[in-house]
Amino acid sequence: MSTMKAVVMRDAGPPDVLKIEQLPIPTAKEGQVLIKIKASGLNRSELFTRQGHSPGLQFPRVLGIEACGIVEDAPGSSQFKKGDVVATAMGGMGRQFDGGYAEYTVVPAGQVQKLDINIDDVGKIVGWDMLGAAPEMLQTSYGSLHTALQLKKGEKLLVRGGTTSVGLAASAIAKSMGVEVMSTTRSKAREAMLKDYGADIVVVDSGSVAEEVRKVWPNGADKVLELIGVTTLDDSLQSVRQGGVVCMTGIVGNKWSYDNFNPMEHIPTGVYLTAYSGGPDDFMNTPLNELVKGMMEGKLKIPIGKTFKLDEAVEAHTLMESNKAGGKVVFLT
Repeated sequence: MSTMKAVVMRDAGPPDVLKIEQLPIPTAKEGQVLIKIKASGLNRSELFTRQGHSPGLQFPRVLGIEACGIVEDAPGSSQFKKGDVVATAMGGMGRQFDGGYAEYTVVPAGQVQKLDINIDDVGKIVGWDMLGAAPEMLQTSYGSLHTALQLKKGEKLLVRGGTTSVGLAASAIAKSMGVEVMSTTRSKAREAMLKDYGADIVVVDSGSVAEEVRKVWPNGADKVLELIGVTTLDDSLQSVRQGGVVCMTGIVGNKWSYDNFNPMEHIPTGVYLTAYSGGPDDFMNTPLNELVKGMMEGKLKIPIGKTFKLDEAVEAHTLMESNKAGGKVVFLT
């Protein structure tokens, strides 16, 4: 077979700009890895790229900032061999070069992690859906908690936007660290799910939760993971104790920036604001094998919302855009 199935975007727009095409299977050069993709997670950044918000994007383009699969070729590499199970993310995938919405992708070897799992065990111990969901979601949640928030055992963490895939993963990771977790949702019906993923306390978010947080934690949260964005960031800054930290990681609220931002007005005295976006170095520094081991042992739950085939890209993006997936959306190829 010299061609592959891919989801191609030839112009920005709504979900139906995503079309199935047959493309040549790319060829890896020295320093690159050709991956036969078995699963790839969908991310909100791809939604914004599809809408035309990524500067410098050239068409046609295959979206997808992550992928998980099997090494098909790695010319000159002593690190990778054919048949290795690997994961990759970031580094220009789906923007500067074609990404994970396809049956194959070629990426720089420096942004590929080999997973300590035999291909024959995939499906027995852990499925491709869970592996496909892991790279970017775990990189983002782990990096936000450890690098940006420097979360410690015994602290109190508020996860704002708790029903997002990153929010659910972050709650699970934080809980495993011995952290007390409060998570927010707009729907009371999601309370059981949030607690299942590690939340000790669930607050229904009507746009303001600071008062409810301080009813439980009078001094406020020690750390806040903000996944909704600037639409709730002011309230999250009011939810943290003096000396506490708020990390803005997500933009589920679909607003990129403040119309006018005055730090003196927006940031309370003695409260620290940081952000986490992640990149290829952050991905490579994520202990993915340790986290995948936790998944395999049942110690770390990975929230899968729904899986789709590549042919169902329009439906997959429509669901992701609705914020109703209840976990990570994943392509299985």
